[in-house]
Amino acid sequence: MAKDPVCGMVVNEETALSADIGGRKFYFCSTNCLNTFANPEKELSKLKKRMYVAASGALILAILRAAVYLGLAFGAITVTWAPIPDIPYLTWGLLLFIIVTPIQFIGGWTFYVGAYEAVKRRTANMDLLITIGTLAAYIYSTVVLFFPGALPVKERDVYFEVSAVIIAFVLLGKYMEEAIKKRSSASVKKLLDLRPAMARVIRDGEEKEIPASEVLVDDILVVRPGEKIPTDGVVLDGSSAVDEKMITGESIPVDKKAGDQVIGATVNKQGMLKIRATKVGKETALSQIVHIVEEAQASTGKIQRLVDSVSAKFVPAVVSVAVGSFIVWYFVLGNFVTGLLSFIAVLIIACPCALGIATPAALMVGVGKGAEAGILIRGAEYLERSQKITTVVFDKTGTLTRGEPSVTDVVGESKERLLRAAGSAEMGSEHPLAQAILKEIKKTGIRLESPKQFEAISGMGVRAEVGGRRILFGNRKLVQKFGISTLDVEQPMSALESDGKTVMIVAEDETVLGVIAVADTIKPSSAPAVQALKELGVETVMLTGDNEKTAHAVARLVGIDRVIANVLPGEKAAVIKQLQSEKKVVAMVGDGINDAPALAQSDIGIAIGSGSDIAKETGGIILIKDDVMDVARSIKLSRATMKKIKQNLFWALVYNAAGIPIAAIGLLSPIIAAAAMALSSISVIANSSLLKRYNVDHEKMMPGPEAKTAVTAAKVEQLH
Repeated sequence: MAKDPVCGMVVNEETALSADIGGRKFYFCSTNCLNTFANPEKELSKLKKRMYVAASGALILAILRAAVYLGLAFGAITVTWAPIPDIPYLTWGLLLFIIVTPIQFIGGWTFYVGAYEAVKRRTANMDLLITIGTLAAYIYSTVVLFFPGALPVKERDVYFEVSAVIIAFVLLGKYMEEAIKKRSSASVKKLLDLRPAMARVIRDGEEKEIPASEVLVDDILVVRPGEKIPTDGVVLDGSSAVDEKMITGESIPVDKKAGDQVIGATVNKQGMLKIRATKVGKETALSQIVHIVEEAQASTGKIQRLVDSVSAKFVPAVVSVAVGSFIVWYFVLGNFVTGLLSFIAVLIIACPCALGIATPAALMVGVGKGAEAGILIRGAEYLERSQKITTVVFDKTGTLTRGEPSVTDVVGESKERLLRAAGSAEMGSEHPLAQAILKEIKKTGIRLESPKQFEAISGMGVRAEVGGRRILFGNRKLVQKFGISTLDVEQPMSALESDGKTVMIVAEDETVLGVIAVADTIKPSSAPAVQALKELGVETVMLTGDNEKTAHAVARLVGIDRVIANVLPGEKAAVIKQLQSEKKVVAMVGDGINDAPALAQSDIGIAIGSGSDIAKETGGIILIKDDVMDVARSIKLSRATMKKIKQNLFWALVYNAAGIPIAAIGLLSPIIAAAAMALSSISVIANSSLLKRYNVDHEKMMPGPEAKTAVTAAKVEQLH
């Protein structure tokens, strides 16, 4: 059995629809899910067109109705020149029929499909209720218009406009919600796109370029500098630094030499590598991440929307009342016309125009407020869960830290001499650590000398000749290889390494000048953000692929008590599951591709806006600014928005619940029912607009003295 990646439904692989996308086979429960996964933008575009048909038709109706009322206000003379009476056979009812019919069957098509799916699954949803209500109004009006003798009702009492307004309102709400909520297929597709399309392999002694999907186990791959590695493998020849940040989260590229393992979709930064493929297809690390994201999204997709949950109980009740009302009036009291009008009135007043816009109306206002503060909320389901968050899990690299190496410490007699020697030796290097040194030098304005000779020694560092002097810049192994003692710098090196920093020695000829430490520095907002969450009663955890030493050093500076380190991408989702099994409602905050499984598995994924597109597609809340403080702000805003949604649902149902029994006993005509429906929609919109007053108060979210002390300590320790 397989799972539909869009809706999460379990399907039979033999009978389900299938498609090969990105070298991987997916199974779908319906054509709609297949089309949504293969081309989500196209499906949204279709919904947009139907919304335009409905909205434009409703606007024309509003203009016509306003013109008639204005004509009546100015007197009969103004009305006499209206062209409608002079056009043969074109009555007011027929004009409404012509305008409303496209709205009914083009704009309303989405609801008919949803109603059909609900009936097929023997359940009831909002689409079914809209279909029943609008078709009742439309069919009733059509019968009155074209068969005037069938019912003792005048043509002026048709309700075409009611049907059109319902469809336009609800379709607009549906589009608003679909436009801002996540589509689970997008993140999976973007993950699949990470793998390079082509690969260079050596076959029969020749180098050939083939599609990456055709690479076989034991193929010899050639990967040049700047290229992505096509699949998982082991290095046979060459040495280089490989950027594995997208998979492991490690900000500093990893040196690779013969015998080392490499991961598909990571980037070869420097030298050419020959790699033997060890895993292909579904076995690669990237495919495993895709699988984990699919599983997590399918499981979270099972949470039914609150509106549909209400509709499942509301629809049968409404239909029962409408049918019962007709039966009593016709068969017991013998009044067919009143029975029919009561039947129609019940269905119209129950039609959930307000119910349909209750969620998107508040969501649109909440999203607008969030956008002003740099917070994007992608769907009502995340709002619903956010009010229950008990634990926030942070990724380290790129989330709590800046995600790129920077010089933190220069220890020696002369900082200028140290930086000049290291910078001159690394002047032509593209290694990220070298770039960090050169970036620091650029700030100081130190002038560098071009090296006459340069040699990169794999796994150790570089040797260069600058101004007639031999410069060594690298780790202990490099300096000791040339017979130079590191005893004088062991103490500061050990202290810096205990803080999780990468330390490099600078030696000139036979003398060690000092050391330069490089690390991924902490964002200024990280410690205040952790403190703000603690004040909200939320537990904080750090989850990272980095080593224990580095992870605990960062956690100590930002105030996080619980650290889970050395975790691979696939294992991150398992850690989230474990936390959830402890009855915790978990939000995951991350920025990288390696965080996608955990973001998808968590109750609410919160993605950093400056992070990868995959993280942003998988996350339910996106922090547009690179400010971790917005984690606490987003939770508070989400809770406020969810409160408004619940208020909207209450008011929408109050109008329906109050109007249905009145309509059933024949005291509420269909036109009054339509007016009540419009009033409920106005109340929902008005209540939602009150959310504009909500103030994402930065001052209230500022931390107390403890957090300010932590920030100061972090800055002092970084500067030394």
